[in-house]
Amino acid sequence: MPSLQGKTLLVTGASSGIGRALCQLLVERGANVLGITRRPGVLSEDVSPLVADLTQREDITRVFHGLGRIDGLVNCAGVAYLSRIIDGNPTDWEEMWRVNVMALTLCCQLSLTHFPADGGRIVNVSALSGHRVPPTGGFYAPTKFAVRAVTDALRAELKAMGSPIQVACVSPGYVDTPLLDNYFRGREESLSQTRAVMKMLDPEDVAWAILGILEAPGHVEIADILIRSAQQRL
Repeated sequence: MPSLQGKTLLVTGASSGIGRALCQLLVERGANVLGITRRPGVLSEDVSPLVADLTQREDITRVFHGLGRIDGLVNCAGVAYLSRIIDGNPTDWEEMWRVNVMALTLCCQLSLTHFPADGGRIVNVSALSGHRVPPTGGFYAPTKFAVRAVTDALRAELKAMGSPIQVACVSPGYVDTPLLDNYFRGREESLSQTRAVMKMLDPEDVAWAILGILEAPGHVEIADILIRSAQQRL
């Protein structure tokens, strides 16, 4: 899918962070952009809103039921809480699992019948916490390991059935988005210190990496990208 002009791309988590930055890049590339969000009023007028709560399976199913052809799906939506295994709140675990894993997987599954015969691309946003568990990884890290596993499983299944749809995963380190406010909830001073000593990735940095996958020549399959600030050690 080397040119995005006139292509239709579906982006989850479109109202903030990486999803919002990606939508803007796709619009600039001439794509028709559909954004799944709970807050349609904050989207650019160039992005067509699809209102859904990704914790609700019925909402996701409804969105795809009314969907036409798409050429790409990018799962940017995610939730991050610092919630430890030993004493974390199971409510936080459940929300992270529903959004980061179940919603992403269901979007992948339901999107497959909307791709053209010559395929397209699915990109799932994981995290460096899906490649190694940091000391504060808690339950968030397992959800991001699961994203990588879902991506690999889907890729293998599609190849086994001869489908031309390609599947990729992008795993960023610290990205300065509203997601960090939740992750550092109750540790605001630690977040301020992190920002003071490290230039984090901007959402646009990750969006450019995703764009590279979407615009790669059709015979090129980019399976996994790890991206972090040059100042992030782990």
